[in-house]
Amino acid sequence: MINGLLLKEVDIFNGLTDQQLEKVATRCREVEFNQGGVILHESEESEEMYIIAEGEVEIAVGATAESHPLPAVDGEVLIIRLGAGQIFGEMALVDQGLRSATVRCSASPTRLLIMQRDDFVAVCDEDGHLGFTVMRNIAADVCFKLRSHNLAWK
Repeated sequence: MINGLLLKEVDIFNGLTDQQLEKVATRCREVEFNQGGVILHESEESEEMYIIAEGEVEIAVGATAESHPLPAVDGEVLIIRLGAGQIFGEMALVDQGLRSATVRCSASPTRLLIMQRDDFVAVCDEDGHLGFTVMRNIAADVCFKLRSHNLAWK
């Protein structure tokens, strides 16, 4: 079972009480990946968010040298690396759209906590303050990632 204290180190859960963190923890499951393992593929359907408990991932998008200012390797452009306490796949909690990038494990071992969209919605329905706080923090996280991406285009 996942301990809610582990989630205290995750930015999107800033402002939650220990009880609220435990509510979230009961809805997560843990998986482990080794370096090079593909966690999710660009354009796949999405139903879950990932929390990096330990390790590192890299996020890449399909692109050609002509379509992106960063160098493409094997048809992909590395956008960002994320480590412990950060999240990816959070847009699935909001819109269930297709994945916008491919995510690979870039350090061994990498432990991830996975939260399904339905579980997230259920927790938010049970505790509106929890839901508001997490969604506000997710919005801040998405803004950070968008700004980082936009700076790479300059």
